[in-house]
Amino acid sequence: MQNRIEGLALKVAIWLFRLIPVDVASYLMGAFWRVLAPFNARHKRALSHLEEAMPSLTAGEREAIVRGMWENLGRVTAETFHIDRLLNQPGRFEVDVDEVTAQVLNGERPCLFVSLHSGNWELLVQPAVRKGIAITGVYQALRNPEADKALRDLRLHLYKGGLLSKGHRTARKILGTLKGGGVVAMMGDLRETRGIRVPFFGRMAYATPVPASLARACNVPIILGRVVRKKGVHFRLEGRAISFPVTQDRQADIEATTTQIHAIFEGWIREYPEQWMWIHKKWAPPGKTSAEKQARRAAVVNGNGSVSR
Repeated sequence: MQNRIEGLALKVAIWLFRLIPVDVASYLMGAFWRVLAPFNARHKRALSHLEEAMPSLTAGEREAIVRGMWENLGRVTAETFHIDRLLNQPGRFEVDVDEVTAQVLNGERPCLFVSLHSGNWELLVQPAVRKGIAITGVYQALRNPEADKALRDLRLHLYKGGLLSKGHRTARKILGTLKGGGVVAMMGDLRETRGIRVPFFGRMAYATPVPASLARACNVPIILGRVVRKKGVHFRLEGRAISFPVTQDRQADIEATTTQIHAIFEGWIREYPEQWMWIHKKWAPPGKTSAEKQARRAAVVNGNGSVSR
């Protein structure tokens, strides 16, 4: 009953927000979150993470960045309710991609898109969707199945190759898609305590090895993408392919590639720190952790689609 009530409430919220023009809805929700979200306990967590990651900033600068983060997240929330409409408004997007990314957008080769929670990350696939590329997306399902379905329905136009929740069965489907010449999109900046640890803002951080493992197993390029909010509901979308090692030491290759991904993410975050989600519990505690001790047995996807530990 609780799931149904929450799901119905979300559907009503979606309906109401879709009655408001997206520019107005985005502005209002951003302003609302900027004022009220700092009273949430996560505000202090974000400030703490930012202080440790960028210690040269003053307390006032950190406060401004985190409030900017809340405003951006509020905007993302409102824009999600209009996402199918935004996909069909190319005038809101400035696209900057390299040669490999252009080939993918032209349907000439498969790839693994890997992004981070910056700007409005949901809109990164806009150029591919406009060109008719059937992208398979990977996401973290909500605990409430009613609410999860409501948000999944909004994303149907983005991921015509399917929107898959994380899990062991999903790994096999993704491998099949990539080996079959398809395109897969996933986030690469989330905390993964069962994964590996890599340097991130001068400290060791939990990271998922799955993107590096998939690309290596399927011999497809990794394209790192980001969305930069320029002003209001206008964005710059960027795509850059990276090269990664393939040697006899599979685990070392995966760790090196994951480290490279996070180094690029760090550079991007430093450019627009107010657009990244500093509330992530990304960093590992100091000292030897169980995750580090078991790095060689970390959960990574094998070439045959199984999961090893």
